[in-house]
Amino acid sequence: MMNPQDALLNKIYSHAATVGVIGLGYVGLPLVLRCVEEGFTVLGFDTDETKVSKLLSGVSYIGHIASDSIRSIVARKRFTATTDFSKLSTADCVLICVPTPLTPHREPDLSYVLNTLQAIAKSLRAGQLVALESTTYPGTTEEVVRPILEDKGLKAGADFFLVFSPEREDPGNGKFPYKTIPKVLGGMTPNCLKIGEAFYAQLVQKVVPVSSTRVAEMTKLLENIYRSVNIALVNEMKILCDRMGINLWEVIDAAATKPYGFTPFYPGPGLGGHCIPIDPFYLTWKARQYDVTTRFIELAGEVNTAMPYYVVSKVVDALNQRGKSIKEARILVLGVAYKKDVDDKRESPGLKIIELLMSKGADVSYNDSHVPSFEGLRHYDFAMQSVPLTEEKLGQMDAMVIVTDHSSYDYQWIVDHAALVIDTRNATKHVINGRAKIIR
Repeated sequence: MMNPQDALLNKIYSHAATVGVIGLGYVGLPLVLRCVEEGFTVLGFDTDETKVSKLLSGVSYIGHIASDSIRSIVARKRFTATTDFSKLSTADCVLICVPTPLTPHREPDLSYVLNTLQAIAKSLRAGQLVALESTTYPGTTEEVVRPILEDKGLKAGADFFLVFSPEREDPGNGKFPYKTIPKVLGGMTPNCLKIGEAFYAQLVQKVVPVSSTRVAEMTKLLENIYRSVNIALVNEMKILCDRMGINLWEVIDAAATKPYGFTPFYPGPGLGGHCIPIDPFYLTWKARQYDVTTRFIELAGEVNTAMPYYVVSKVVDALNQRGKSIKEARILVLGVAYKKDVDDKRESPGLKIIELLMSKGADVSYNDSHVPSFEGLRHYDFAMQSVPLTEEKLGQMDAMVIVTDHSSYDYQWIVDHAALVIDTRNATKHVINGRAKIIR
């Protein structure tokens, strides 16, 4: 009889392994499609019965994933979804793709991971690979995941195999298909790393093995902290350049002509998405256990968090210059997705801007073809629906705020029919002689 390691390797190399993906959101669902594309049979697990029902009916709830893709893998019986976590025992490779948000006090909230681990532990068997892909602080796999999974006697590296491989999903970015993005991988033991590398090598062109799960966990945090800090820098520069009467967008374009030593980052209304607004604070929390104050990270967080307030102050000032109070002003927000051309509104600065404008008494509406409506949000208690973008609607507005620069917007037409546009994305840079006054 083969030992658990060799038996699992045989299944992986022959693509006979069944893959279980836990969490069928913006990370898990693309991973499902990639696994099926390589010939694996996939079981999808989620606690959301609505998501599971839609997937079993061949319906996608993520804008950049076509329903045809879901229908195809369901019809071919290469994928099924369930809320029954007892079926985890049938999966050979279990991939954890659940959220890791922050608490209201900006501390790590591992409740989704912990609940998932308890479910896995109930059915864990010899010969399984367990991979955590959810972003977290260094030490999570070793200090939290391993003890829970080993509680009933099975040992990582001998009986089952435990790795951390951070997701690098960028929703809506067609330039980098899943298989072309290198996969960083840390194993709990050398055997764990060997199994994990064998599996992920079936999905991506390059696996980047590192010496430990802690290194892999820190790698993902560094990637996002690098972006957070640099975005904060240009956001701060934006505030300064506005005071000085300098066009920062022109400055950045000029600086970007330098062929070395400069990477362009761009200012905006604030950070959004599932990574950059959250991940840095996982490290600041962990750093306190080592008596280290991560001043750059925390300062960047302060600057980026303040940007929606800055945007609203610009709206107030622009209205004042036209003799209009923010109270009862009719304001249309263009775009509430956190980035262009996607339907993902997680942590979107557009939602904060709407909340702030409403708190000042403004009559706020929004348009976003990617987000037709929203309700039941974690941090906001208002529900809204996208309004049609018509000439009549534009004419009724006292101000428009471009928060998300979707490609579908005709900015020349918008400026031709609006009275006042506050452009947080430089989306109107090519507009010529429009009717509206533009504030960038």
